[in-house]
Amino acid sequence: MPFLESPVTLMLLVTTGLVSGYALYADRSLVGRLGFRPRKIRESGEWYRYVTAAFVHVAFWHLAFNLITLFFFGPPLEQLLGSVPFALLYFGSVLSAHGLTYAVRAGDSGYSAVGASGGISGVLVGFCLFQPFSLIYIFGLVPIPAILFAVGFVVFSFMALGREGLIAHEAHLGGALGGGLLTVVLEPGVVAVFLSHFGL
Repeated sequence: MPFLESPVTLMLLVTTGLVSGYALYADRSLVGRLGFRPRKIRESGEWYRYVTAAFVHVAFWHLAFNLITLFFFGPPLEQLLGSVPFALLYFGSVLSAHGLTYAVRAGDSGYSAVGASGGISGVLVGFCLFQPFSLIYIFGLVPIPAILFAVGFVVFSFMALGREGLIAHEAHLGGALGGGLLTVVLEPGVVAVFLSHFGL
């Protein structure tokens, strides 16, 4: 059973699903109280939002996409790294995601963002460093190598920095960069593993 060997992934799936489900269907005010809001952090010192924003979502499709991605990529990465390093990578990616978001959006008094996308981005990039040519199925149908998906994801997020819309590109980029760096810090041998896939 993969999840018996991946307790952190299981905990994240259950906790994120329960908190987001409660926010979506029982108490919508929870989104405002837990979401990432730079003005609240700057003016009221509500630093907890750097972490709590990852546990709430404003749409079922957003929650489902993030949980499905974590379901597929969390267990193998947790088993490669170990549970404690995996937890450090996930939450470190969440913090780096919101750190970059704050740097870009600190002056936007109305900005608010929620979702686990920053942590998920870090997990994806970490997985790609170990297995860059494993296939990822876009929309469950179109297969592409993990490394191609990761590079495209980072490039798109970088080009979209600062744009208005429903997608927090800053969080995606910050999480991806943080996840890559933390994977190397937590498992330095991954660099040799990654290069070996290219015959180097």
